[in-house]
Amino acid sequence: MRRREFIALAGSAAATWPLSSRAQQESRARLVGVLWSASESPYNKSRQEVFRQGMQKLGWDESRNLKLVVRWGNGEQKIVRKQVEELVALAPDVIVCIGSFAAGALRDATRIIPVVFLAVPDPVAAGYVASLAHPGGNATGFVFLEYGVSGKWPGLLKQLAPGIKRVAALRDPAIAGGIGQLAVIQAAASPLGLEVIPLGIADAAEIERSISTFASVPDGGIILTASAQSFTYSGLVIELAARYRLPAAYAARTFVEQGGLIAYGPDLVDQSRQSADYVDRILRGEKPADLPVQAPTRYELTINLKTAKALGLTVPENLIASADEVIE
Repeated sequence: MRRREFIALAGSAAATWPLSSRAQQESRARLVGVLWSASESPYNKSRQEVFRQGMQKLGWDESRNLKLVVRWGNGEQKIVRKQVEELVALAPDVIVCIGSFAAGALRDATRIIPVVFLAVPDPVAAGYVASLAHPGGNATGFVFLEYGVSGKWPGLLKQLAPGIKRVAALRDPAIAGGIGQLAVIQAAASPLGLEVIPLGIADAAEIERSISTFASVPDGGIILTASAQSFTYSGLVIELAARYRLPAAYAARTFVEQGGLIAYGPDLVDQSRQSADYVDRILRGEKPADLPVQAPTRYELTINLKTAKALGLTVPENLIASADEVIE
C-alpha cells in the first residue's frame, strides 16, 4: 500500500471511530427504574401506563432503546428499602419514585443516580432537595400538593355534613408531609368549630382500631391525608367510613371512584405524564440539580352522589356545579 493511501485510510478511520462510538452509545437501551411506595392497584397501574406512553411519545421505546424495571413497595418500608437496594445495584440511568417512602430510601441509598420523584408532599422539609427552584443534588420531581390544599378538606366536609363536630385526620406522622398537612387541617378546622383528632395509619390493625374508637362518639367525619399509606389502605378506610356512616374527604379522585364521598386533590395522572418529560431531559444530558421541582398545575373536585345518598346527605347544588366529576 502506498504511503499516501495508508495515511488517508488511517485518517478516515480516526474520523469515523468517534462517530460510530457515539452512535452506539445513543442507540443502547437506557435503563430506567420505577419504584412505587404504594401497591399495584388498578389506578396506580394506569398511572404507570401513562408514564410508559409518555416515554414512547418522546422517542423511548422498550423494543428499541429503553428498558423499564418496575417495583412495588405495597406501602411497607421494609419492602421499599429492599426494592431500593435492588434498583441501585442495577445502576440505572434514572430512577423514578412515587411517594415519600421511596424518595427517602433513595436519598439514603444514592447521591449519584438521578432521581425523579412524584407525589412527595414536602421535598424540602424532608431533605430530598435544597429548594424547589434549585434542587441542587441528584433528585428533582413533582410535589403531591401544596399544604394550603389540605385546608379545603374540613370546609368540604362541613358543607356536606353541617352537623359534624369532630374530624379524624388520618396521616403518616413519620413523614414531613403528614405533619404539615395536619397543621393546616387544624388551622382550617378551628374557625369551623371542628375538633381535629390525629390518627395514625401504620397498618390495617391500627386503622381499624382507631376509627372504631373514634366512631363511638357521634357527629364525626374523616379526612384521609396524602401519603403512600393512604393509597395502600384507602380501601379499608372507605369500607370503615361506610360501616360507621362517617362522611369522609380524600386527597385524590381515585378514592372517590372506589366509593369515597368527596375528594379534592391534584391530577396525579397528569403528573405521571409530566414526569416522562423530566426523565427524557435527564437521559439527554440535563442534570436533576438544574430542573426545578414542580407543583401541581391541575386540581380536581370529585363527589360520589351514591355514597352521599347512602349516608343520608344532600349535596349542595353549588358544590355539584363546581365539581370536575360527579359519580352517580
